[in-house]
Amino acid sequence: MSEILSLEPKALWKNFSALNAVPRPSKKEEKVREFIIKFGENLGLKVETDEVGNVLIKKAAYPGMEDRKTIVMQSHLDMVCQKNNDVEFDFDTQGIEMYIEDGRFVTANGTTLGADNGIGVATIMAILESKNIPHPAIEAFFTIDEETGMTGALGLKGGFLSGKILLNLDTEEDDELDIGCAGGIDITAKKEYTPVAVDGQTFIVTLKGLNGGHSGMQIHEGLGNSNKLIARLLNAGLAQGIQIVHMEGGSLRNAIPREAWVKFVVPTANVADFKTIYEALRADILEEYQSIEKNITITLEEADQANMAMSTVDTKLFVQSIMAAFNGVYRMSPDVEGLVETSNNVARVEVIDGNVKVLCLTRSSVESNKMALAETLKSSFELAGYDVKFSGSYPGWKANPHSEILEIMKGIYANKFGAEPRVVACHAGLECGIIGTNYPGLDMISFGPNITGAHSPDEKVEIASVQKFWDYLLDILKEIPMDTVDFSCANAKNI
Repeated sequence: MSEILSLEPKALWKNFSALNAVPRPSKKEEKVREFIIKFGENLGLKVETDEVGNVLIKKAAYPGMEDRKTIVMQSHLDMVCQKNNDVEFDFDTQGIEMYIEDGRFVTANGTTLGADNGIGVATIMAILESKNIPHPAIEAFFTIDEETGMTGALGLKGGFLSGKILLNLDTEEDDELDIGCAGGIDITAKKEYTPVAVDGQTFIVTLKGLNGGHSGMQIHEGLGNSNKLIARLLNAGLAQGIQIVHMEGGSLRNAIPREAWVKFVVPTANVADFKTIYEALRADILEEYQSIEKNITITLEEADQANMAMSTVDTKLFVQSIMAAFNGVYRMSPDVEGLVETSNNVARVEVIDGNVKVLCLTRSSVESNKMALAETLKSSFELAGYDVKFSGSYPGWKANPHSEILEIMKGIYANKFGAEPRVVACHAGLECGIIGTNYPGLDMISFGPNITGAHSPDEKVEIASVQKFWDYLLDILKEIPMDTVDFSCANAKNI
């Protein structure tokens, strides 16, 4: 940890280390909220909270910059909690174990790092406690539960913020300026079944070692989805009369599932045929993914005999429903080259004690197409007898290519780094779209340092990029435009 504290900029890394010592899973932000509230109060700054749990810390302008527009600096407090299967770690009680990799990156020991969005939070903390950094009046806005529903942003009401420019520090490529993002909707399919007595050989198939990653930013990369791959293996065994006992795959909706396992029974007379089919399909899958999923493993092992399982009919309906559920890129944007417009992630699958549950996250920058894919998924699950619910819908963020802060930041970037930044819309869910519904005049932009492997235990942040991001931000703060006040109405006489 001491080596991380010696990195530049020291103020940012000091705060990131302090933040990462505090457990902060989504929907369990009590400790990190207390941490950030106490941080603001210890600085003597005004701290406010709203009814959903968001935190606002206000800092007056640096002397001489009182006439600039007030800015909102925004990041979310929660983090995605993922770990490798062989790592013992409790995200509810433990702080993240960080280290420097190859002298270039900060990463964590077998878990997510929390650079998403902890680097943004730590950056804002460093600005709040600074005494010699020029900046306009700041509203430091820390939201909760961004990663599992954006409920902090969704619960934000008008009037809580007064700034005119919002800097969202939640982007993961340091040459990008994001001016738009996708909206999303959660799809949950549930079904009950009655276990029946079963006889035969019991097996467990375990699939692990996939890269996983961000289900928005990386959905176009062709990464393996453990739930869909397990379904392929099970589908090949339907002709042999397999019956599922138990299955668990994936975790959070916004993470491409890395691991899955399933326990099932094969009639004794069909075991040899099943093994032959399984081994052939296993070899095919490994060959298909050899260039991109180098650590994938698929194993079949005998298990203690199960006495109860799904019927063959229910097993077939379940397997075919997962096979039919669309996963991946549904449509590319016809207007923005290279941008995923609409996608779905079959994120979590459970078959446990008579209950089936499937969790998906559908994203789109076009509201109508978001709902079209959601209805497509609903139809496929309902055909298999599932009850399907939509929840957590949030809007996308419509790009404003004529933004004032965008023009300022483009100019600073070009002058500072000798190249034009990439102005993009992203397929991730940023809180800007939601915030903008209650603050329609807010001029918003999102940017950040290079972070790779977000939402997976491979997450890392590039040290040099953090320094670049910090230096860029300091120049932006100096160039925030002056506020203009219209006195015409105030000076007008009553007539």
